[in-house]
Amino acid sequence: MKLSKFKFNLPEEQIALYPAHNRDESRLLVLNRKTGEIEHKEFKQVLDYFDEQDVFIFNDTKVFPACLYGNKEKTNAKIQVFLLRELNAEMRFWDVLVDPARKIRIGNKLYFGEDDSLVAEVIDNTTSRGRTLRFLYEGSYEEFRETLYKLGETPLPDHIKDRRAVEPEDEERYQTIFAKNEGAVVAPAAGLHFSKQLMKRLEIKGCEFSFITLHAGLGNFRDIDVEDLTKHKMDSEELEILADQAEIINRAHLAKKHVCAVGTTVMRAVESSVGTDAMVKPFKGWTNKFIFPPYDFTVADRMITNFHTPLSTLLMLVCAFGDYDKVMNAYDVAVKEGYRFGSYGDAMLII
Repeated sequence: MKLSKFKFNLPEEQIALYPAHNRDESRLLVLNRKTGEIEHKEFKQVLDYFDEQDVFIFNDTKVFPACLYGNKEKTNAKIQVFLLRELNAEMRFWDVLVDPARKIRIGNKLYFGEDDSLVAEVIDNTTSRGRTLRFLYEGSYEEFRETLYKLGETPLPDHIKDRRAVEPEDEERYQTIFAKNEGAVVAPAAGLHFSKQLMKRLEIKGCEFSFITLHAGLGNFRDIDVEDLTKHKMDSEELEILADQAEIINRAHLAKKHVCAVGTTVMRAVESSVGTDAMVKPFKGWTNKFIFPPYDFTVADRMITNFHTPLSTLLMLVCAFGDYDKVMNAYDVAVKEGYRFGSYGDAMLII
C-alpha cells in the first residue's frame, strides 16, 4: 500500500475549528464494512447499534497543557516550547520541541511567565527541532508542576491552532469526560463525542466499558515522507492496560459480543497487546505499532473514529479496519454531505 492512495480532496472549510455545541450531537456516519451501506445519524444514536454485554473500549489518557511561550536569554527572541514528555521528575528534565529551533543551542536559557517565574536550560539536542530542557525551579515538585501548567496552553492540533487562538472552552472540550491519566499531548478525538448522559444510557442498556491508557503523541500528525508505507516508523507512545480491563474485553470477545474500539489510539493499543491466543494481555510499556492495509484485526469488531485528514496514519488504520475501498467511498460521501473533519469534527461508526 502506497502513501499516495490516501490522498483525497478536503475543502479547508470542512476542517472543524470548534466542537459541536453538545458532545453527543455531532453527526455520525455509519458504515457497514461488509456491504458498504452508509447511514447518516446523530452521534447519540450510536446507542441503537449496541446491546447488553457489548463492550466499548475507551482511552482514559488526559491531555496536559503542553504549549509554553517564552523568551530566549540576551536576545529576548520569542520562543515556543512544546512539552512532549517528562524524562526525570527529580531533575526536572523534559523532552521538548522548540520553535524556531535553529537558534536554540545547548547552554541557552529560556524564560517563561511575565515575571520570568520559570527558567529552563537547554542541556541536549536530540533532533533538528527536539531538545532536552532542565527546568531550574527550587520549589517542591508539586509547586513546579503547578507553575508549569499555569503557564501552559492546551495543545490544539495545528489544523485548528493555525486558524484560531486557543480559547478557555478548549481546556474542557479538548478532553474526554473520562480523562484520568495525564500524559497525552493529543486528545483521543473519538472519545470527545461521549457525554455523561450518553454513557448513562449505554450503561442502562447493559453495555460495558473498558478503559485503557495510551498517551497519544505528536507522531499521530507527523507527515509521512516515504511512498512505501513499510518504511515509515511511528513514534513510540506509552501504553498501559490493566488486568481487570483486559478481562472485560476478553470476556465479551469469547462470548461473541460486539467489542468497539473508540478511536485509533484504542485500536493500536489493543493490537499491541494481543497474544497468540487472540486475547488482550495486561501491558505496561511502549508501542510504535503502525497499522495500514492489509491487516488482520483480532479482537475489536467495531470502531468509532473521527474523519481524518488526507495522508494521515489515522486514515490508514481506519482503511485497514473498514476496507480501503469502502472507507474511501465513505469519505467521498462525507465530503459531499458536508461532514466536519479533524479532532473537533464529526464521527464514523464502522460495523
